[in-house]
Parts: sequence; C-alpha cells; structure tokens
Amino acid sequence: MNVAQSTIRPADLSSFSFQRSPVLVVENFWSAEERRFFREKMNRAFWKSLSDLPNARQDFPNSGNWAKAEIDPEEGQRFLSRLQLSCIRDHIESFPNIIGRHVGFNYYSYSAGDCLLTHDDTDQGRLVEGRRALQRRIAVVTYFHEEWQHDWGGELIIYERRADRAGEPINLTPIHCVEPRPGSLVMFTVPRFHRVCRVDPTAGQHRRLSIAGWFMTEHS
Repeated sequence: MNVAQSTIRPADLSSFSFQRSPVLVVENFWSAEERRFFREKMNRAFWKSLSDLPNARQDFPNSGNWAKAEIDPEEGQRFLSRLQLSCIRDHIESFPNIIGRHVGFNYYSYSAGDCLLTHDDTDQGRLVEGRRALQRRIAVVTYFHEEWQHDWGGELIIYERRADRAGEPINLTPIHCVEPRPGSLVMFTVPRFHRVCRVDPTAGQHRRLSIAGWFMTEHS
C-alpha cells in the first residue's frame, strides 16, 4: 500500500492535479484553532445514529452505530472557504455539459466498534422524484478529533479495481491506508472503492470526528 506518494504539504496544493493522481492526502491542513471551532460546533449539533437512518443502515449493515449530523450554514461556509482549491475546480470543470455544481457534507462520529463497509460512492444516494441525479465527482473526508493513536483503528482504506473475471467477485487491491490524523484532509475521485476500518475498543471514549461528503455536478 502507498501512503507517502500521495501525501503533500498544504503549501504544495497549487501544483496538485487529480488528472495526474486520483488520491490526495494533506497532513496538517487545519490549524488547531480551526479544529477546535468545528469540534465545538459538533458538540452542539443534532446527531442521528446509524440505527435511526434506515437507508444508510440498509447500505451499511454490520457497521456499528456511527452517527451523522447536519452542518449549519455558517460552519459550512467556513469549511468550503478553505476548499477553494484549483485542483477541485479543474477536475469538476473537466466534465462536459454541466448545468449545476453542488456540494453535500455532514459531520460524522465513529466510536469503538463503528466502521464503514467497502463501497464506491456511486449507489448510496437516493433519487428524489422530479430532480436530476447528481454525479459525485470528488469525495472528501477530513478529521477534527483532538487526538488519535495508531492502535485505535479507523483508517481509511482506498482500493484500486483490477480486471474482473466473469462470475467472480470484484477484484480490489488496497493502494492507500490513511490514518485519521487530526487536521488531515483526504480527497479522491469518484468512483473509487474504499472503506473505513472498525474503531478498536482501545479507543475507549475517544471519537473519530470528521466532515465528509462530495463535490458534485448536475447534467441535462
């Protein structure tokens, strides 16, 4: 598995391109003050557990009972203001016949026993009658917990799909293992198979706190 090759410093973001590399990891993207701001907002958010989310529970069985919360507009604006990056814009605008550009992000909290099963971000959305389907183009996950130790699990595993043989399961090879280090930012192009490893009981009461979601396009 490869970690270092796709990890860059915030100062080098201007030269990154998703056309050259589909996975980006930036350590220390968020300052301690920014992480504290979002943690405080998370403490005040209204959370729903996986057991209260029937569609998500159907998509991700046996995944513990992680929780999800909405991001208020003020927090969302502050979050997106830090993601005005040329690599995102260039990738989004590379798709033809765009009639709309959309984002969708939420807070997530993973405790001991929680995980996310392997998926590629293409079939977890629910269509709304009368609305065009949105195409997820770039997935984002970024971490805001104060502390995380190696033994606590919760790594993001990103796969490469190899040539499938007829009648056999999807052939996946892990190519990135990303620890949920506080302040780090991960982005990758969609579709791309990935999963979140189960948080270990040694994490105790510590929670894996993140913001995750997508940059999306709408087409006629």
